[in-house]
Amino acid sequence: MPPSATAPERPSLPEPLRDALRRRAGPHGVLPFDRFMEVVLYGDGVGYYRRERSPFGPEGDYYTAPRVHPVYASTLAERIRALLGSLDPGRGRQLVDLGAGDGSLIAGLLVALRAKGADAGLEVLVVDRSPTLRAGAVAAAKAAGGDDGPPVRGAPSLAEGGPVRGVVVAHELLDAQPVRRLRWSGAAWQELGVRLEGPYVEPVVADLTAPVPGPPLPVLGDDDVGRVLEVAPAAEATVREVADHLLEGGLLVVDYGAEEAELLAAHPRGTVAAVRGHRSLPFPLADAGSADLSAFVNFTRVRAAAQRAGLVELSYRDQAKALAAWGIEGELARAMRGCRSAEEEVRLRLAAKNLLFGFGSFRVLELAAPCSPPGLLALSGDAGSAGP
Repeated sequence: MPPSATAPERPSLPEPLRDALRRRAGPHGVLPFDRFMEVVLYGDGVGYYRRERSPFGPEGDYYTAPRVHPVYASTLAERIRALLGSLDPGRGRQLVDLGAGDGSLIAGLLVALRAKGADAGLEVLVVDRSPTLRAGAVAAAKAAGGDDGPPVRGAPSLAEGGPVRGVVVAHELLDAQPVRRLRWSGAAWQELGVRLEGPYVEPVVADLTAPVPGPPLPVLGDDDVGRVLEVAPAAEATVREVADHLLEGGLLVVDYGAEEAELLAAHPRGTVAAVRGHRSLPFPLADAGSADLSAFVNFTRVRAAAQRAGLVELSYRDQAKALAAWGIEGELARAMRGCRSAEEEVRLRLAAKNLLFGFGSFRVLELAAPCSPPGLLALSGDAGSAGP
């Protein structure tokens, strides 16, 4: 893939990261973007998610919805309660947090499930590629469950965790999976990558490095030259891995993204973004290894991958609609009754506004194993009334 473009900026790389990238590079020091993204996010000793410093919260680089207010986890827990309630507790039930991060979500879910009386007989699996984050998430889950709470174990992958009969949650995971970046030339799709030149990195454009599986790529017009489309083979592989290990139960995917046609229309230059210290960086290649790098989820291809893997789609909708269907109004009312001051009430109202209107680009995709009980497969609308 010979270089054919020069970046307006040439960010320099730390030597260990540069060496790790060079080992993965092809001729001319060139890497497809997904290979570059894999190294800068997850490379041993050099990747963003392999650092000791947590990327979450005020001292990190970004927030996630579970940190906004506990009412988010309690609403999600209501949906999980309904899904788990459709399974035979005598055969064992698991709750899997796939890409658990710092453990904020799984801790909040366990607190809420206990309050709902839905944690009896439950087993918890915390999955994260980062040993540091995984250890912290396991500790957070154990602390939330208490001495008599569900057993908690960690694993670097779902494959190492074993088969699952229960619910898998992939919350803001797929956006952090490496993406291939494709550019329309006017006649065909080309591949965007990066080139290493000394201590610097710059973008390049070349022919496709490999076919793109799944639905056929759209054919665009002459007016669309330069339009960028991102596809994430790793995200699709994650869904297939869940399908391979989910015997009965559901998969909840919560992430920002859209259908492919929407992404092409709304983001003609693509969606890859770098964030550090809660600020977007002007150039996605800047501060590689020390900044978060993510992209909107292409739900057209994720949904197609799920269908090919045999999963049953229960619903696909905006996060606000999902939260409403799962009973956030009731959860907010209960939380409001528990407020001990006017200040707490104000914080709760602001959190509710944020959750319902501040995550407008977030979508919720609910999938189920085809061998799940009929009661679970019928949970395609509201939270349902299945008991724990």
